[in-house]
Amino acid sequence: MHVAPPSTATVQDHVALAEIELCGELIIAASTADEERLSPDRIDEVLNVGVERSAPPRQ
Repeated sequence: MHVAPPSTATVQDHVALAEIELCGELIIAASTADEERLSPDRIDEVLNVGVERSAPPRQ
């Protein structure tokens, strides 16, 4: 079995890091919730989702 040598360059996937952070926020909210599951409204609140957005005009 051949293993690649460790790299000295650090690569950051900013989208993946943002998703991990959001998952962490959901885990924290779920662990402190009184109910068994988070409601969709609570999930939106944790993820800081705004009010329903209007669709862009069609062309």
